[in-house]
Amino acid sequence: MPLKAHELEQEALRLDPRERALLAEHLISSLDADEDPDVERSWIEEAERRFKEYKQGGVKGKPAEMVLREACAKFK
Repeated sequence: MPLKAHELEQEALRLDPRERALLAEHLISSLDADEDPDVERSWIEEAERRFKEYKQGGVKGKPAEMVLREACAKFK
């Protein structure tokens, strides 16, 4: 008889932290199993382009605290 989600969660919580992290990684990546590899490649290329532009001084970064504060202010 298959385990129910709650029972499975309780079993997983008995694992040591390293095993739980590995299990979590596998479960999360399984959600992306149906992703189109071309879409993933496009996002990687976009991230690399943006990082290169940042490193060359084409854009200025902001501290995370400032970005989060501004984002929260927009949604209040």
